[in-house]
This record gives sequence, structure tokens and C-alpha cells, in this order.
Amino acid sequence: MTQSVSIADLMAQSGVAFGTSGARGLVSAMTDRVCFAYTAAFLQHLRAIRHFVPGIHVAIAGDLRPSSPRIMAACAAAVRHMGGEVDLCGFVPSPAVAAYGFARGIPSLMVTGSHIPDDRNGIKFNRTDGEVLKPDELAIRAQSVTLPDLFDGDGMLKDAQPAARQVDVATAYIARYVDFFGGQALTGLKLGIYEHSAVGRDILVALVKALGGDAVSLGRSDRFIPVDTEAVRPQDQALAREWSAALKLDAILSTDGDSDRPLLADENGLWMRGDVLGMLSARALGIGAIATPVSCNSAVELSDQFATVRRTRIGSPFVIEAMNRLVAEGQESVCGYEANGGFLISTPVETEGRILPALPTRDAVLPILSVLVDARRQGVTLSALQAQLPARYTFSERLENYPTAQSQALIAHLEQGSEAAILVRLTAMFGALAGEADGIDRTDGLRIHFTGGDIIHLRPSGNAPELRCYTESGNAQRAATLNEQALKLVRDYTIAA
Repeated sequence: MTQSVSIADLMAQSGVAFGTSGARGLVSAMTDRVCFAYTAAFLQHLRAIRHFVPGIHVAIAGDLRPSSPRIMAACAAAVRHMGGEVDLCGFVPSPAVAAYGFARGIPSLMVTGSHIPDDRNGIKFNRTDGEVLKPDELAIRAQSVTLPDLFDGDGMLKDAQPAARQVDVATAYIARYVDFFGGQALTGLKLGIYEHSAVGRDILVALVKALGGDAVSLGRSDRFIPVDTEAVRPQDQALAREWSAALKLDAILSTDGDSDRPLLADENGLWMRGDVLGMLSARALGIGAIATPVSCNSAVELSDQFATVRRTRIGSPFVIEAMNRLVAEGQESVCGYEANGGFLISTPVETEGRILPALPTRDAVLPILSVLVDARRQGVTLSALQAQLPARYTFSERLENYPTAQSQALIAHLEQGSEAAILVRLTAMFGALAGEADGIDRTDGLRIHFTGGDIIHLRPSGNAPELRCYTESGNAQRAATLNEQALKLVRDYTIAA
């Protein structure tokens, strides 16, 4: 017996909804039935826009969360139900499976919750030509799908599913960078690889070795560790400093759980901010036009090294949309980067006669390698490379277990009235920390500029019950202190009745 299900209703009932990068929710809510329905709706939408027909292959991969294999199986069952063929790519980085799909003109999906704890997971969908964007998400949400009688009373598949065709995507992903940078690109560098539970940990080690570097494996874990590249845990900060001092490393390389966002520490074991890494990578690659979220470091404009900088809302779909517009406007070299380090290129990059094809999805490998290669070429340390940028420093942290509704209510309260009234209210709230508020940006959340040059940016998280706070100042300690003080003030703040 079949059943028709509204995806909008299912999202409301399950709590598994689209965030800044795919559909995410509690593992307990991501039943096989829910995951099957979302995958069927994705393919149904692609069929409507002529990106999917029966018989086409669909690539599936996953991260190392305990729940990922089960969810991958449910997604594979949906692909078969819709008439597709499954290419099972195993446990590889999100950009590796995306690159495989883009190169072949087939859809792909990645089962991952990225950096969030492993009691949650998600599904990231890719069209044949790029990531699913916000209009696609709205179209998927609007679908109704017919579900077959495959599930038990708990929404789990009743029977084991057929084995899928196994596909190797790691070899081509590694070759992409070895062919571009060359087999001696990292010669002479001693590089630590903080492996933890990142799905791309073995690929990162293989890449360093293939590029001539000395790879030192560090911190491998059989238990999933929620490493957030935008808010690095204190224990990960301490580990990097300890490893660098003890092992005399030139740098430490790592990624988040699905290995689409990078972490790079300098020779002192200090993790580089993702937006700084993005700037340095764009410069190393000779990029002319940049799309980057409003939360990212303003040194990109102050550096005067890029012809065009386009600011966006936070999230790779918005960055990709801006990148697409830049390409349509005739820009020849276009990249995008985020505060979490995610780096995307929508045009080919050429250096010394070698061409790196475009990959318009977050990729952790390219920014790490391009910056390391640039530092080696200049004969400087990573800290010295970073010092070449204007002295602007960012810091980000979050209030965990802060309900989204509460975050939204706070922002709505602060934004009431005319702009003059808003600035008065913000000065009253934050004046003791940063002085007089003289400007606001509502591109995504509320970004407040103060006369002394400090910035406080508040934004409800798109995929977890958290309030994000981004701060920027003229020195690193000031940015961190301002962030801590602002979050304390927000946590204790009561909206007047």
C-alpha cells in the first residue's frame, strides 16, 4: 500500500528542515521514512527541471557518524524507487562526491551533519551542475511524494536493501590537486594532520605525501568529534599549540566532519581564522572577484587586492548565487569563501600552464594547499604570511542551547523603529563595551558598527538552537574579549515588556 506525503508537513512534524547547508535534524527524527521521502522529493524536483530521468546514476557518500550508513541506505532505496541507479562512493569528503557528480552531470548527495554533534545528522543535495540553492529547497519543500510500503511502524526499512555499485572517487579527488600543484609543492614542510573523526583524514595525509611533504598523523579518533571550524574548541586550540611546540611543525592541517571546511594552524599552533585563510587563498590563486558573507573580515576590502568584493548572507547557497552573478557579469576569475573557511571556485584557475577546474561547492583542500604553497614559494612562515594583510581581526562564538525563537525575538526587539532609534538602543545596550553605534547592516542578522571601528554581529544559527556572535576589531585579543562580553550581555539581557 502506498501513501502520499507532503514534504512541508513532514518537515514540520519531524523537525528535520533545511538549514544553511541541506536538511538537518536529530538522528531520532531522521527515520528511514523521512530520509527516503526527502531524497524522493529531491529527485522529483530534479526531474521537473530535467536534471534527472529514470536510469540516471545518483552518487551517494557519507561522513563517519554512526548514523550515516543507515541514512545512506535509506537514500539509496529512494533513488532506486525513483528509477535511478546508485553509485555508492563510501565515506569521503563532501567536495569529492560533489566533484564526481558535477564531472559526470549526475545528481549527488552527502549524508552529513558537518560539525554538529552526532546526535544529529543531515543530507546535503547537489544538482547535476552545482549545490542545491534556496529556490531548489523551496521547490523540494513544496513536493508531495508517494511512499511505498517499505517501512515498519517506527519508520524504518523493513528489509535489507540490495548492494549498490561501489565507486572510487578519492583517487580522482587527490589527483585534482597533485596535477595542479605538482609533486614537489610541499617539499621541505613538516605538516601535522589533525585527523580526529574527519571523513577526509586519510585523503589529507595522502595529499601531503603526494605533494612531497612530511605528514605527521595526530589525534585520530574512533568516536565522532564535533569540530567546528568557526568556533574551535579550547581543547583543540591547546592540542595544536602542544603539537607544534613538541614536534616543530610548519603547520597543522585539519577539517570539519565532512571535510568541506578547512582548519589550518601556523607554526606556533595558532588556528587561522577561516576568512583570513580565504583571503590568503584568493590572493595566492590570483582571483579577481570575491563573494563572501557579511560576517567575514573587512580586511578583504581594506587590502585593495581584489577588483570586486560582493557581500552576501551567510551560507554557501547565498555565496554561490553571488558567484554566479559575478560570472554572468563577465568576471574572469571568481571565488567565494566563508568565515568557517569554506572555499569555492566557480571559474577555472590557471598557474604555470596548469588548470584547476571549477568546483562550486565548499572545499577544504584548496585553501589549505594554496596558502601552504604560497608561503613556501615566498620562503615565509604562515604567521608572516598572515601579517601581510591589514590588521583586522575577527572572532566568533555562540550561545548554545539558545532557542531560535528567542534569538529571533531579540533581533526583532533591537531592530524596532527608525534607524536613528535603533542606533540609540544599540548604543545603550553595547555602549559600555564598544562606544557609540554608528551603523547597522541587516543582510543577515544584525551587524553593528561602532565609531571606534569595532563590530558586533548577532545572528540566529540556521541549523541549531544557537545564537552566533561575530566580532571584529583592530587586534586579536580585543576581538575575542569583545565577543565574550557581548555574549554575556546578550545571555543576561531581558526584553522589556
